[in-house]
Amino acid sequence: MRKINLLEQARERLFQAGIEEAASEARLLLCWACGWTRMELMQRDDVPDEVAEKFQAAIQRRSQREPVAFIIGEQGFWTLDLYVSPETLIPRGDSETLLEALLDHRRDRQAVRSVLDLGTGTGCLLLAALSEYPQAWGLGVDIAPAAAALAQQNARRNGLSDRADFMAGDWAAAVRGQFDVVLSNPPYIEHADMARLMPDVAVYEPHRALDGGDDGLTAYRILCKSLPRLLAEGGCAVLELGIGQTQAVTELAEAEGLTVLECRKDLGGVERALVLAFSKESSWLMG
Repeated sequence: MRKINLLEQARERLFQAGIEEAASEARLLLCWACGWTRMELMQRDDVPDEVAEKFQAAIQRRSQREPVAFIIGEQGFWTLDLYVSPETLIPRGDSETLLEALLDHRRDRQAVRSVLDLGTGTGCLLLAALSEYPQAWGLGVDIAPAAAALAQQNARRNGLSDRADFMAGDWAAAVRGQFDVVLSNPPYIEHADMARLMPDVAVYEPHRALDGGDDGLTAYRILCKSLPRLLAEGGCAVLELGIGQTQAVTELAEAEGLTVLECRKDLGGVERALVLAFSKESSWLMG
């Protein structure tokens, strides 16, 4: 079939389904179906019939608002390529703000030796951190066993399986020891707002990784109580925030003796990454 006809039909179908980037998504899915690079897409005129069928099936799925990442089975994050599945949130560029903040606060790439990622999902935060800190070992925890298993696959895919372990658990309840770095992108959407999410998210991504309870802060209460025992002296935690949550999470953190070092904005200007520290000495003096 003619490539130009396939793309035009696909673009129109996606546009009618409410997909804003209909043309670019159609090109991306055709590259995936054909196994072509973008350059090869520009150079080819015809698409084999069997590949056209695979492409049209993908367009049908996308027109029903299934995320592209779930259709192709992977998503890029930081410098990594990661497998994704409906058991996990799709890694988003906003979450890279946590890595940027971490790298600024822990500049010595050789000094970080241990990283904990709570609610690890695909393992994106933990694996990105390990890729930047070559001496570090990391542990990722997720309440869903299937998510922890997928994260382990991503560690193997990115050559980090010898420095990353994953387990199923309820936040840090089963975690012992202290860590130089603690990362988390917890569920933070207020329960009442879940019904207003776009269908790509509401229908296909796991609600347990999105729903933050009545006020969106349920997970932060658990995390802030756990951080004082989890952070090694001189360590830091970086938590992802939802829109407008900075003050509330700051108050929760300070009530547990944590100190806010920075709140880093993402590229959209949203305060996205809260950097926290805990001093055992100052805690003893306060107590």
